[in-house]
Amino acid sequence: MAPGAPARCPWSRLLSAGGAGGPRGRTRPASPVGAEPPSLPPALRPSLPRLLFLSALPSEARCSRSSPSAAAPPGPGCCRHTTPAAAADCCLAPMEDYHKPDQQTLQALKDTANRLRISSIKATTAAGSGHPTSCCSAAEIMSVLFFHTMKYKVQDPRNASNDRFVLSKGHAAPILYSVWAEAGFLQETDLLNLRKIDSVLEGHPVPRQAFTDVATGSLGQGLGAACGMAYTGKFFDRASYRVYCLLGDGELSEGSVWEAMAFAGFYKLDNLVAIFDVNRLGQSDPAPLQHHVEIYQKRCEAFGWHAIIVDGHSVEELCKAFGQAKHQPTAIIAKTFKGKGISGVEDKESWHGKPLPKNMAEQVILEIDEKIQNKKKLSPALPEEDAPVVNIRNIKMPSPPSYKVGEKWATRKAYGVALAKLGHANDRVIALDGDTKNSTFSELFKKDHPSRYIECYIAEQNMVSIAVGCATRDRTVAFASTFATFFTRAFDQIRMAAISESNINLCGSHCGVSIGEDGPSQMGLEDLSMFRAVPNATVFYPGDAVATEKAVEIAANTKVVLKSKDDQVTVIGAGVTLHEALSAAEQLRKEKIFIRVIDPFTIKPLDKKTILENARATKGRIITVEDHYHEGGIGEAVCAAVVGEPGITVNRLAVSHVPRSGKSAELLKMFGIDKDAIVQAVKVAVSKSRNAE
Repeated sequence: MAPGAPARCPWSRLLSAGGAGGPRGRTRPASPVGAEPPSLPPALRPSLPRLLFLSALPSEARCSRSSPSAAAPPGPGCCRHTTPAAAADCCLAPMEDYHKPDQQTLQALKDTANRLRISSIKATTAAGSGHPTSCCSAAEIMSVLFFHTMKYKVQDPRNASNDRFVLSKGHAAPILYSVWAEAGFLQETDLLNLRKIDSVLEGHPVPRQAFTDVATGSLGQGLGAACGMAYTGKFFDRASYRVYCLLGDGELSEGSVWEAMAFAGFYKLDNLVAIFDVNRLGQSDPAPLQHHVEIYQKRCEAFGWHAIIVDGHSVEELCKAFGQAKHQPTAIIAKTFKGKGISGVEDKESWHGKPLPKNMAEQVILEIDEKIQNKKKLSPALPEEDAPVVNIRNIKMPSPPSYKVGEKWATRKAYGVALAKLGHANDRVIALDGDTKNSTFSELFKKDHPSRYIECYIAEQNMVSIAVGCATRDRTVAFASTFATFFTRAFDQIRMAAISESNINLCGSHCGVSIGEDGPSQMGLEDLSMFRAVPNATVFYPGDAVATEKAVEIAANTKVVLKSKDDQVTVIGAGVTLHEALSAAEQLRKEKIFIRVIDPFTIKPLDKKTILENARATKGRIITVEDHYHEGGIGEAVCAAVVGEPGITVNRLAVSHVPRSGKSAELLKMFGIDKDAIVQAVKVAVSKSRNAE
């Protein structure tokens, strides 16, 4: 960014949040909040400040894994290590030693898996659409997970202490719904309403369902959200709940999956388990690795995961795999067969997304039902109630803005100051960044609240998914920051966050051509149109430091910043162009031409009433000026607000084509959005009106 040039922050706040899920017989002693991942070379450790734990014990003393005594120093809570790395290495959660389930339990899990198959087939056949073969490959996995491994309250799916589950392969939703019917939360008859307009059981999981935390179906995103949940559980909640994520082998071609794998391995999220349902077949072709499960294992290990290969249709192998614990995240690579249990369909291509015809379904159901030996249903274990009570409502700034009139502040720096202030108001405010914290100034938050800052590095897609996961079940208020243009690569994650009704905040800096010499690859020019298209999003475009602080506090507002009874034209600008408009007003005033300048503050929703009132007061003349492309920005928003209103004309000044490197002032002039261009546009508008009269 050019020295002294103010920056603008387009904002997106996706309103509302959902939540999700804990294992059997294990306790997680409290880990140090924000602790570095243990046992990494110093150069590879995250750039979080070290925490000092004063102790009379030598640093190499091992902890007793007992509750903290009154004399214990602040920090981990279960030990007295003098470095966070030693504390984290000691305080990783062990699960109980594996005990092989008895034959009766193993048979019950097999029977449960087959009932899940039957329910999935019935539901998809009744709906006339869906993915029964994708469900059937995961039947044993889901049976063992929900009725042997996970700990949760069936009638309270979003209990803060429950284990969490994310179905990343969202097209297998019918088997998730079948699980909750098997557990007793849903009725069996509910499954027959799958995909119907008046049913909550949609084609893919959505948070309208009480047991779904994040919407899935756009493949490759579930693991990132699960990482956010696991990070929150380990470092913020410091609770015993665990997080499980089921992925299909087809989505393992998505780069976002491996961004999440890298994140979890780096932060040693030992409370996270990813299950790969390697059923060999994709939608139109076999998956690239088919059943070469050893390659998946090597990849996972390279990312710092403990990887276990199992027969995905053996409940005993699955029980044993889920019972293993390591000081790192666990990947269970389950070799399965698509359509398992369906005669003539199992492991066959061209059956993806196809329900069984009614007569075929009836025959298959009879065949599977014959394998069921016992109708008795299993009940899940209850969680430990150790997740803390959290309150994230009515968070207010501890003090009003303290900026002096006329003082120049880049809005990105004001954002960092405001975010750090907000962090003092509530200890559940967290910040994430993609290795741009010294540009977005989220480093100011990190300085004041190091344990609540998450460095996501250059992986913006995963950063958004992490934020969504952190915000589930209202556990945190997440602010994720990077250059505005880099959010565009995460549009699908942002779109899915809206479907998830996720309460996340995204701050993009370095918008428009005014950033100068760095050139078009760094200029956010499409972000406004992108964020405006996101449902239920509020898009802030603050023009100064005070407005930025108010935006951080989520105080929606629209203001007229310059007004007189003699105004002839209404000029609407935001960020840099707001200040260009004010400079133009000063120059025009010397020529006895007066204009009214509006700072819209939010582009979505736009204050239509204020715009119409001021347009009518200036004889229907509006000029919009923005440091963004024409499409989808302020000009289009204003045009939509005044459409159908008689006597109102809108002249739009914006960036017309792909820019180039240059000084901020040079680029503003090149694209006709500087003070001089505004002056000229105003004179033309006034002249046309006079000629018409």
